[in-house]
Amino acid sequence: MVLLFLFLVGFGFAVTGGVSIIAYMNFLPVGVSWTDYIVFIVGRPECYFLPIGVLLMSIALFRYPNNL
Repeated sequence: MVLLFLFLVGFGFAVTGGVSIIAYMNFLPVGVSWTDYIVFIVGRPECYFLPIGVLLMSIALFRYPNNL
């Protein structure tokens, strides 16, 4: 049950971070370069939810017992 909760929390974090990163891509048509975009993304704390979420989901999946 703990692994399911960890997976779902990780999934929520990954979705939140991914949506934030995609939403900030709207700065690119305005004239922001890719370098400035990456620098901006690194400075935003909500964008760190994507790698944290992927890490939590990976932990939950790799710790899942295979002998069901």
